[in-house]
Amino acid sequence: MRRTVVPSRSAGVPGRGLAAPAALVAYAAALVVALFVALFVAPPALAHRGSGAGSVEQGNLGPSFRKAFVEYWASGDEDFNPDMDRVVDYWFRFHVVKAVIAAILLTVLVVFAVLLWRAFLRAGGLGAARRVVLASTGVLTTLLALFALVVTTANVQGAVAPFASLLSTLPTGATDGELSVTLGQVRRRLAGDSTTSEPTPPALHVMIDDFARYHVAMAVCAAVVAVVLVGMSVVWWRRFARTESSDRRTRRVFGSFGTLAALSSLAVIVVVVANTTTAADSRAALAAFFGGGW
Repeated sequence: MRRTVVPSRSAGVPGRGLAAPAALVAYAAALVVALFVALFVAPPALAHRGSGAGSVEQGNLGPSFRKAFVEYWASGDEDFNPDMDRVVDYWFRFHVVKAVIAAILLTVLVVFAVLLWRAFLRAGGLGAARRVVLASTGVLTTLLALFALVVTTANVQGAVAPFASLLSTLPTGATDGELSVTLGQVRRRLAGDSTTSEPTPPALHVMIDDFARYHVAMAVCAAVVAVVLVGMSVVWWRRFARTESSDRRTRRVFGSFGTLAALSSLAVIVVVVANTTTAADSRAALAAFFGGGW
């Protein structure tokens, strides 16, 4: 006959206090606040402080890039002009800082999620309300870990190709001013305007190459994530199969995680295919972007 063992203070998570509803609610609230500060407050400040961006900061990033973009296109050079260099440098540092913070948070969240779910599986001696709160906190932590994973990969992508990442700040539908004229020239060159015999501007080559690099970076990151998720799904389904049918709680947890990992891997594989296709024909994809069809 199996005997239910009430978890000791050293079992699963440190102390029974963490299994108390009030402690778990406080933990969840602190986690959300810490996540917000770490991902949305700290990176802009750290990136600006550690760069030679000068007046470039999060608040004026869009206008600064638009001005630099017009000047860069008009310069006729492949190398960035000083204003563009400052904006791209700031955006590169921003993504590096955010990727590092997100990766650290991802590690912490994964550790806490493992501890919480282990505590839930050993929570036979706890009341139903505490088990519900423990499971809910485990779900929240798992979802936040997935969010941190998405943030990490997106910022690795931005750090690999910061110039292409900045293109998303351009109002491609602008209809007046120097920016509108510049965007019109970019569209014509991307469309292969045959009415001019002028050579393709070096800036356009840089944009096409960086746009391809931007999507290759995401394809590679997503492919790695997909492999990890498939592997985790296999491990969890094997544990599900080895668990006794009488242990329904453990089977539900392993089955749920196996299903979540499998479905997530399918979604990530779609991202891999989409970004690989875009990178293979980056000129057409960039034309669609500037044409407003992106």
